[in-house]
Amino acid sequence: MEYEKELNAALEAALKAKEVVLKYYYSGFNVEIKEDSSPVTDADKASDKIIRDYLGARFDYAFLTEESADSKERLNSDYVWIVDPIDGTENYVSKDGEFTINIGLAYKHKAVLGVVLLPAKNEIYYAVLNHGAYRIKDGITTKIHVNDKIEDLTVLCSKNHTNKKEEETIEKHKDRIKHIKKIGSSIKACYIASGLGEISYRMSQGTKEWDTCAFQIIVEEAGGLVLKPDKTPITYNRVDVYNREGYIIINRIENFLF
Repeated sequence: MEYEKELNAALEAALKAKEVVLKYYYSGFNVEIKEDSSPVTDADKASDKIIRDYLGARFDYAFLTEESADSKERLNSDYVWIVDPIDGTENYVSKDGEFTINIGLAYKHKAVLGVVLLPAKNEIYYAVLNHGAYRIKDGITTKIHVNDKIEDLTVLCSKNHTNKKEEETIEKHKDRIKHIKKIGSSIKACYIASGLGEISYRMSQGTKEWDTCAFQIIVEEAGGLVLKPDKTPITYNRVDVYNREGYIIINRIENFLF
């Protein structure tokens, strides 16, 4: 399988990061507020270092991670590890269990591998380009796929970042969107990939490449789509790492509702 070495390394790096993330989670951690007003903890920084060290020792690829300084030298690399050491830090701080470790790999601006580990829920979702999407739960690996629903839809909303534009869009399509569930972090995307929801909106400029890379390939390999409002996929290893247009995660193109 193409990218087999990278997948095994990403899974192992995520598991190693999980250990320290849960150690801080249960024993206590310091919280700082970054310049963009988002929180960062000791666990974010420790997880970032573990993942960078582990993958950096095995592959001569560039890095783009949330908690390390960005070097534009990555723009000269075909391969870039794109990492969010803790996605959903606010969920982590509030201890609701809905945070993840995201490790993505982009090749020539396209997401080709993704690992999303849910430390508090003991689940892992992963995918490699052209090889399907999978969930590991209780040691059992299961292939996952989006569902086929185009009516009686469930939208998965952020617990902390839902905005008025998203609420108005959901209301606009209430003839088809019948259920709203609030889910933290990239778990929303993993649940859509597993058939547990059909739509998730992010109509703001706040997310960055490391928020979406790992889950985008998981959703796509499960048969779904992650699209910008112009119906094009998000690309990676850009000069501007912000997803400024926002995005929609859907199980089927028929549910591209804006």
